[in-house]
Order: sequence, then structure tokens, then C-alpha cells
Amino acid sequence: VYLSTQIKSVLSGCAIIVRGQPRGGPPPERQINLSNIRAGAMARRAAQGQPDTKDTPDEPWAFQAREFLRKKLIGKEVCFTVEIRTALGREYGMVYLGKDTTGENIAESLVNEGLATVRREGIRGNNPEQARLCELEDQAKSSKKGMWTEGGGTHTIRDLKYTIENPRNFVDSLHQKPINAIIEHVRDGSVVRALLLPDYYLVTVMLSGIKCPTFKREADGTETPEPFAAEAKFFTESRLLQRDVQIILESCPNQIILGTILHPNGNITELLLKEGFARCVDWSMAVYTQGAEKLRAAERSAKERKVRIWKDYVAPTANLDQKDRQFVAKVMQVVNADAMVVKLNSGEYKTIHLSSIRPPRIEGEEKNKDKDKRFRPLYDIPYMFEAREFLRKKLIGKKVNVTVDYIRAATGPGEGTPAFPERTCATVTIGGINIAEALVSKGLATVIRYRQDDDQRSSHYDELLAAEARAIKNGKGLHSKKEVPIHRVADISGETQKAKQFLPFLQRAGRSEAVVEYVFSGSRLKLYMPKETCLITFLLAGIECPRSSRNLPGGMQVAEPFSDEAMLFTKELVLQREVEVEVESMDKAGNFIGWLHIEGVNLSVALVENALSKVHFTAERSAYYKTLVSAEEACRQRKEKIWANYEEKPVEEVVHLSEEKERVANYRPVYVTEITDTLHFYTQDVETGGQLESLMETMRAEIAAQPPVEGSYSARRGDYCISKFADGEWYRARVEKVESPAKVHVFYIDYGNREVVSSTRLAPMPPAFSTRTLPAQATEYAFAFILIPQDEDARADVVDCVVRDIQNSQCLLNVEYSGATCPFVTIQFGDTKDDVGLGLVKEGLVMVDVRKEKHLQKMVSKKIEKTALNIWRYGDFRADDADEFGYSR
Repeated sequence: VYLSTQIKSVLSGCAIIVRGQPRGGPPPERQINLSNIRAGAMARRAAQGQPDTKDTPDEPWAFQAREFLRKKLIGKEVCFTVEIRTALGREYGMVYLGKDTTGENIAESLVNEGLATVRREGIRGNNPEQARLCELEDQAKSSKKGMWTEGGGTHTIRDLKYTIENPRNFVDSLHQKPINAIIEHVRDGSVVRALLLPDYYLVTVMLSGIKCPTFKREADGTETPEPFAAEAKFFTESRLLQRDVQIILESCPNQIILGTILHPNGNITELLLKEGFARCVDWSMAVYTQGAEKLRAAERSAKERKVRIWKDYVAPTANLDQKDRQFVAKVMQVVNADAMVVKLNSGEYKTIHLSSIRPPRIEGEEKNKDKDKRFRPLYDIPYMFEAREFLRKKLIGKKVNVTVDYIRAATGPGEGTPAFPERTCATVTIGGINIAEALVSKGLATVIRYRQDDDQRSSHYDELLAAEARAIKNGKGLHSKKEVPIHRVADISGETQKAKQFLPFLQRAGRSEAVVEYVFSGSRLKLYMPKETCLITFLLAGIECPRSSRNLPGGMQVAEPFSDEAMLFTKELVLQREVEVEVESMDKAGNFIGWLHIEGVNLSVALVENALSKVHFTAERSAYYKTLVSAEEACRQRKEKIWANYEEKPVEEVVHLSEEKERVANYRPVYVTEITDTLHFYTQDVETGGQLESLMETMRAEIAAQPPVEGSYSARRGDYCISKFADGEWYRARVEKVESPAKVHVFYIDYGNREVVSSTRLAPMPPAFSTRTLPAQATEYAFAFILIPQDEDARADVVDCVVRDIQNSQCLLNVEYSGATCPFVTIQFGDTKDDVGLGLVKEGLVMVDVRKEKHLQKMVSKKIEKTALNIWRYGDFRADDADEFGYSR
């Protein structure tokens, strides 16, 4: 029978294994023994479990015969004939190099080299092939070739496992230099037996960084292959078995020798991964000397193509669009030490966790310590502050590249473990630096260890492991033997007594450095003062910022319009940035008030410029007042954001008429609500009266549904609030002065009356009913053309008369000229249209004020003509002694 086939291996000088063509799996194999010759037997180990058997060494020249055949045949095509098949199935025949029997006869070549003897006992004289063998043997003898030389020919092959006490020392002594070797056996795709040259040590080598499917040995001694185990074994075997290679022995953990096989045609480790016959193994990747990233790339390629062991593979980010998988974003906030909030180009905010790392944490007993103490992870967990600061300084406000590695599903609360929401885990780089790797290499985070088949990990996992190994070796951060750094940070936010002691110090300091730790609203921040190592609550001076929604004792306070925008603006500008603050004062709650600067920008001014705050009257004393007012004016003109619905009240001042012009009479209906002791009065416009009624009704209904908690309101001068009047109803008011909690002076903005009340009768003004929704309805006026008596009794008479005539009644009002504090007007009774001021003059209760303006003199002369009773009965004393009689100009 003539068969052309491939050589799998050479067992000895007279036995080879041949294999057929692979068809959908590893091909069939058969052993061919060379007819008519005998070569020396190779060494054999004693059979395990059979105490009678012993190790047998190589017979002389056996190894040379095997090597002669190996070098001649491995990887070549041969042709063989089977001449004899024994009862036990052993096959004897002739083997020729090449596709047919014209090729080199292998048996003859062996005999010719003196590496085999001829079995003369079975020779028949008439067989020319057998006769030729005898002839060649005689020639070899006479030429003293091979075994026919005197002495030599023995080789000692030693199993490293049994001959070297400490394999690790042996591996270390080679210093990861390539050594020559022959692959003797392939156990599975990633484990081989190799003969190291020139010392003839036989070693078992596991390929570093990978693992192929294996053959599991069952209890009965049979082997069960895992999926693709046979294919992986064949892949390695067909390329490496009995080939000359170089091996780098890289490490020897637990008596297992890890190595990499180098062959001119390629690196088997990478090839196995690329073809989907193996997976990367974390514990041995670290020792792989040819670059772990190559192995990950090869594995990634197989996963993407879903070949072999990865046929059912689904990538952790398979459901994400490319734009969600990789993007550039701006870092807005660093959360703890392993996460950050970034702003995408779309303006959307997203929280990103750094893949495969764990921030510093408290272990064991420490967790249970100080249960009563207010626990602040940032300052109380060792190295947490350093980790956060490292990220904050490197990343805040910077653009970073984000590559999403996996989405960690939300987990429910378990025994002793909290619930976690879904997390987007990614590799974040800036300027080519992997932030997680930098953090780990400084010992400010550790690397998470995964199950081997857990694919949800960093795409640069090996670099993280290497960085951690460096940090451990150099004793960095968490791995340091030194005392852990302690941060004694005093939190004086809301601690009034501490704040009072601290205030003069901050005021004297002028500008102090601070880091913005938290933004409560557009104008309320929490600051960390590094030099003073304390936390303070800081309120921006000079502005009135829309208030965010808050949980108040009386219920939820609704957010004012643009409060969220203001908060976002402040966050984007200053959160976690280094700023400078000038502290001016503090409020009763222990919050500091002042100015905050970031890179030359005053935050109060910036908020006003962006139409997200109004100027507060307290800014008048500051150096920034003019800037604030001009910024506010510009926004008001543009009707931007908080000024969108702003209606300027018509400036009620008289038009400066030329001499020829007449006085303008433009009476409008008003409702007089309050007369003051100085004879000023407050009116509501009849036109907007309906709006006020509707607002009050809605406001009172809301308050009835959610009554404020008595005593929860802390009054501050200038604040708008609501106050419970004597009639038991709530009205809108403004705080004018705070003597004590029991004596708060309030002004009712819609009616003009004032009252001193206890703060228990006050509550915060619901934002929906603020002056932005409806401006204050009470407007102050004074009588035109009339001199008010200075004498208290005389003035009281006038006030009583006016109260009796017009308070709480509808009248007609015309603005005559402007005054220092309010416009001066004439007022007529609603029904008779008679002039109220003229009535007072007629009754002799007041004197006429002579005006210099010509167009007003007609009115004055009319009034003088009507002079009548009372004060006029003493004669006309206006010119000389008005002061004496209690009048002043």
C-alpha cells in the first residue's frame, strides 16, 4: 500500500507517527515501525502506580537516531508502505521521503549513518531491498560511522522536576534569555513538554498569559475534552511538536514554569488567542515578556470575529452607539476618588466611574469605630482626600477622552451590602495619560480582581495591574508602611459660635484661598479653606439670587424661576475650583457673607451680568456697586432671563413744561389704603386690584393646605416674607428692621401700613407669590401745593380729617410734580370730584405751598382764593412767621 502523508512525530530511530489530512477536526493518526531495522530505544519513565517498573535510560545512539529522523522528517511529506500488520495491530513498513517510493528510503539512510542495525534473522536472500540494507550496514561498520565508532553515543536526558530541587532558582538563573529547545510533547494547546538544549533538561512549560480549553481527567482515568480542547491541541501540535524552537522561561510560581515559545514563523501564544483557541489569564499575563497589550489585542480580535471559544461572545458595550462608546467631555466634578461628572458636547451631564479600580476604603474594625462621630469619608478615610485632590487638580475644567469599557448593572441591597445604581465604567485619558493608571501607581487606588471569565473590566487592565505592582514595590500611598495622613478638618458651617470667633480672622485676612466643595444654590456654597483646614458655608454678597426649592419646616418651598439655571452657572464656574474669597460679615446662622473671585471674575457680578441675579441694596457700600448696577441695567434693558417679564413702572414725575405749556390733568382711579402720620398716603391702582385679590386668594389657600411651622422663619432686614395681620390673614410684607425675634418691624407692601410683630407671625414668602409675579401694589404719595403743619397736634388734626375723608375709599389721583421720596399729587373724591387738598385749605387746616413753576401757579392762586376759616382767622402770615406758627417751607 502506498500512502502519502504528513509526519506528526518521531518516537525513536525506527518508529514514527503519521497523520492524515484534517477534515473538520484533528486528523486520524497511525504509528509506522520501520521494517528490517532496529534503532536504540529511548528512555522511559516508570509507569505511575506500578511499583515493579523502573526508569530506563536512553540506549546508546538512540537519541542520535531519533534526532536524525526528526530533523529529516518533521514537517515534511512522506510516502510509506505497510508490509506486515501483527495480531496486536503493530504496522511495519518502508518510509520514503517525498510523495512516492522514488524518494529517499529512510531505513537505508539510518543504516548508512550507523544509527540502526539490520534485523538479519528475518532476511530472505531473494529480497533486493533487504540485501541492500545488509550491504549498507557493512559499509557503515567499515567506515566506523555512528554506533560503529568506539565508545560514546550515550545521552542523559533529565526531567527537571526530579533532578532540580528548586525550579524557581533555575528559571531565575536564565534571566529570561531565550534558550534552544525541542518541543517533545503537547499536553494541550497551552501546555508543552520541552527538551532544553544543550543540557537536556526535560521541562513542562505553561504558556504565559493564556489558557486553552483542557482535557479533564475523570475519576475512572478517562479524559473529557472541553469544547475546542482537541482543536487547540492540534493547532499547537501541528506547528510546534518536535520543532526546534527558542523558549523564554519567564517565571515559576508554585512549581509551574511559565514561558513563551519563539518560532521563526510566529508566536504561538498570540496565534492561539487570535484564532480563538485561548483566553487571556490575568495572573500569568504579568510575567509575559513580549508585551501584554499584544495578547489583549489578539484576544480582542477573536472576540470581535466571534471565532471558536468566543462564538457566543457579546461585548460589554455591544448595545452602545459608537458615539456613546468613545467621546470627549469636560470634567465638571470629581466624586470620591473613582468617579467624575462630565459634561458632553450636547450639554448633558454624565457620571463616569473609572474602570476596574477601587478607591481607598475603611476595612474591618475601623468601620465600626466612631459610630457616634459624624463620619466624613473624604477626610476620614485614609488617602481618600489625596486621591480626590490628585484627580481634582489634574482634571477639573479640562477636556478628557472617555472610552466606555462596560456598564455595570444596578445591584439591589444584599446582606451588609448597599444598593448600587447602574454605573458607566470607562478608561479616562488626558494628554495620553490613563488617569486610573496614574492613580493606582501613586497608591491612591487599588485594582479590582475578577473571575477569569468576567469580561467587564478595564480595556487597560494589565497596565493597571503593573501600576499596582510598582506602587506596592515602592511602598506608595495605601501600600506605604508610614503613618497614614490625617486631615483634621473643622466643619464650622452653621456653627454660629465657632463662626463668630473665626469671623475677625477671615475679615483681617483680606483675600483667602478656598476650594469650592459644594454648591447649594447660585449664591450659597460650601468652601474648604486649606490654610485654615476648615469648612464654611459662604453666601455671595451684593446680590439677590433666585432661590432653589428647599425642604422647609412648613413644607417644600417651590423653586423660584431661573434658580436652577443660576445654580448650574455657579457650579460650572466654580465647583471644585480654587478661588479667592473676601469675607465681609456673617448672618445669624453662622454663614459667612462676602465676595468670591475666580481667575479675576467676581461671581456676584457674573451672576448679575448673566441675568441670573438682581442687585441687593446691601451692595451699595461695596466697591463693586457701580459694576453691579450697570450690569443689572443692561440685562433689564434686554429683558433677559429673570428680567423677561419685568415691566418698568412709569416714572411718575411731572413733565418739565415750558412756560407756554399748561398743567397736565390726567386723573386715574386709585384706592387709598393707608394714611401716615406725616400726611403721606398709600394707594393701590384700581386697574390691578383684581390681580392682587386673585393672588391673595391663591396664596392663602396654599398656606392653609401647608401651614408654615411657627417660629421657623429667621427674619433679615430687606427680606420679603409673609406676615399674619391682626385679622388672622396672611399678607405680603418686607422686613424693615429686626430689634429682636419678638420685635420685627414689617411693612405691608400691598397696603402701605407698618407693624411691629413677633417672628412667630412671619414665614418665608412662597416664590410663586413674590414681587416677580406681582409687584408691590401700594405706592406712596404726598399732597401737592400744601404745607404740612410741623406742630404735632395741628398735624394730627389734619391726618384725622384725611383718614375720615378718604381712607379705604376710591379716589381720583393726578401727579403734579416729583419730590425727593415720592411724587406729589392732587386727589379728588371719587363721587363728587371735589379736590381733597382744597377742602383742607378751606377748613383752614393747612396752608397753600406757593410753587415757582408758572404752569402750577394757577392752581396755587385758586387755592388761595378759597381761603376760609380756622388758621386764616389770624390773618395772612405766610411771608414772615410761618415757622413760628409750626409751618415750614
